[in-house]
Amino acid sequence: MLSADLRNALMIHNPNAGNGGSRRRSLLRDARHIFASGGIDAELAETKGPGHATEIAQRAADEGRGLVIACGGDGTLNEIVNGLAARENGHRVPLALLPGGTANILAKELNLPWDIPSAAETLVHGEVKDVALGLATPLEQPERKKYFLSVAGSGPDGMIVYSLDLGLKARVGILAYWWQAARQVFGYDFRRFRITADGTKIDASLVIVGRTKNYGGPFKITTNADLYDDQFELMALTTQSGLRYLSYLPSLWLGKLRGAEGVHFWKARSIICEPLDHNPVHSQVDGEPLARLPVEFKIVPRALKLLVPLGHRAAYGSNGN
Repeated sequence: MLSADLRNALMIHNPNAGNGGSRRRSLLRDARHIFASGGIDAELAETKGPGHATEIAQRAADEGRGLVIACGGDGTLNEIVNGLAARENGHRVPLALLPGGTANILAKELNLPWDIPSAAETLVHGEVKDVALGLATPLEQPERKKYFLSVAGSGPDGMIVYSLDLGLKARVGILAYWWQAARQVFGYDFRRFRITADGTKIDASLVIVGRTKNYGGPFKITTNADLYDDQFELMALTTQSGLRYLSYLPSLWLGKLRGAEGVHFWKARSIICEPLDHNPVHSQVDGEPLARLPVEFKIVPRALKLLVPLGHRAAYGSNGN
């Protein structure tokens, strides 16, 4: 049974994420009944557009809510994380996730069922854990800084997110990312930038800044990242060849990217990415556009309370590869 401190909850739903609509609302009613059976009274609030989830989460923190339950995709989750982590009133509201988006990276990381009532049933018997967040700060526009829970990056994946057709994403979901990725392979120049991370310097065309093992779709890249650890795992590619990028796909699919030529993995608590010339290089956080380089990524320990399945930490740490 969850703590009584969690009983006054707010459920934030993005009806436009994934396959929302009336079917989703019916599932959320079931989920609310399940939480109620565990003593959690969850009021429903729906988002009305970009940025609204952040406003609702900030209000939940100001009101002293016991729990915020997110239902949406990675973008909605990122908005809610930023609404909760940015509050400085001393009250850290725990966050729970019901998967309802395109990629659902955190749901995969927590081994949550993608069926919303089943996920609620898992979480109502869960436990609250402290986790670190990443904080990405554009050095020329620090007011645009954003927290992230799962993964960030600079280079072609930033450009993919920056160039994504949101209408296409709404129609075909994750296939929109694949379409944009294919376009980048043949149209992007894979320009290098300078990475400085805890004493390591490298010029690369891509860096993945991982807090989670899962990246997106079926792929896992930073497989030694640990959601409960206060550091990132970084993966950098040094090649500037689109064909070489394509050649990495079978290794990535088979989980054998480590050790491949031009692929570098290491761990760090902070990282600065800087352009080498005037050509723009874009960054993303949790699948959402951030800004052009230079950008600093750093760990913020104990920045978020997260409701996870009971025993997840032990099971998660025991099969990290």
